Amino acid sequence: MTKLTNNDVRQMCKELNVKFIRLQFTDIFGVLKNVAITVEQLDKALEGEMMFDGSSIEGFVRIEESDMYLRPDPNTFVVFPWKPREGAVARLICDIYNPDGTPFIGDPRYALRRAVAEAAEMGYTMNVGPEAEFFLFHVDANGRPTTNTHDKAGYFDMTPIDLGEDARRDMVLTLEQMGFEIEASHHEVAPGQHEIDFKYSDALAAADNIVTFKLAVRTIAQRHGLHATFMPKPVFGMAGSGMHLNQSLITNEGKNAFYDPSAPIGMSEESMNYVAGLMKHIGAITAVINPTVNSYKRLVSGYEAPVYVAWSSRNRSPLIRIPAKRGMSTRVELRSPDPSCNPYLALAVCLKAGLDGIKKKLVPPPPTDRNIYEMSIAERREAGITSLPENLQEALKELQVNTVIKEALGPHIFDRYLEAKSIEWDRYRMQVSPWELEEYLTKY
Repeated sequence: MTKLTNNDVRQMCKELNVKFIRLQFTDIFGVLKNVAITVEQLDKALEGEMMFDGSSIEGFVRIEESDMYLRPDPNTFVVFPWKPREGAVARLICDIYNPDGTPFIGDPRYALRRAVAEAAEMGYTMNVGPEAEFFLFHVDANGRPTTNTHDKAGYFDMTPIDLGEDARRDMVLTLEQMGFEIEASHHEVAPGQHEIDFKYSDALAAADNIVTFKLAVRTIAQRHGLHATFMPKPVFGMAGSGMHLNQSLITNEGKNAFYDPSAPIGMSEESMNYVAGLMKHIGAITAVINPTVNSYKRLVSGYEAPVYVAWSSRNRSPLIRIPAKRGMSTRVELRSPDPSCNPYLALAVCLKAGLDGIKKKLVPPPPTDRNIYEMSIAERREAGITSLPENLQEALKELQVNTVIKEALGPHIFDRYLEAKSIEWDRYRMQVSPWELEEYLTKY
């Protein structure tokens, strides 16, 4: 991948007639934030002199230590295709720094940088290919989103059944203009549900691509009079939206560390160690890759979302699948994440867990090649197959006691994430839902 410099950014701004630049970053929950500047302030921004109030951002700092600095990554420069060409709008994703010039430990991008650096010390580069699903819903007369779908299509259906195809086509074209290499786009299982897959990249670029992807999809949907949501389970009785993460490690020599043609199923010892690391730490990882109360409405049996901690190279019911391709395409697919997660933190905890497996030479249990959903409780127990946390509270309890995942997040993010998500769980459990009223109001 071509690396851009600050001078490249300056030159492209001139050539593309850029007038406005959005300096972007995420809070600890993955919500995209930005500070907008004019091109006349670009030099100041590229020198890392743009200051903002960190106390206003969820999970950052207290009000008495609020000054933070944005340092744009020139490799993330892109012009928004949906904005006018005259006086164009561009963006740069930023790292967050303290006033003393040190990286801010609460920056999710920095958490991923730390994990990537650890992998580099071990001789690896992480590649990630995400598969993010989303729903397209109608909006009401006031422009507020509904959960009314625009079609009755199913998996791989197309026009005239898939009425969202035009919007999805525009999304693909827009993403390609922004430098994405789109590998596939199609209607998903549920009515109104879609998936657009783009080519893998190194971990940091992949996380940047995920936040960019979500912004582009929601923007283009709005221009079609639709609302795009990455909420994991917006409608009861329909499949939820996942974000499978295809992961591999590349050596300094450019070889796929997960591939060994002489090994069983062509998977190297390192790949099995990595799988074992993911499986060992998956309880705590789940608190990060399935971060909302709603995430666990998707993680139920019967809708193809993984529930059981197992792996296989043959079927899609376990947590981890080994896709059939080998050589440089050899990879491990983690199937439980959903697109509401912060991608920087999600990749950081996955990488950290996998590296822990390699360091400790952990060995996974034998593969489970049966459909786990059809196994009895006794059969699963005999096979040693455990389950993912059933709700956010269970996942947070796992996170609290896991030192490896805590280290991946860093003490600042760990403390604030745990506190905020515990409050979220308490707010949820105190609510009285329509289901409860329907079930109990007249019965008791």
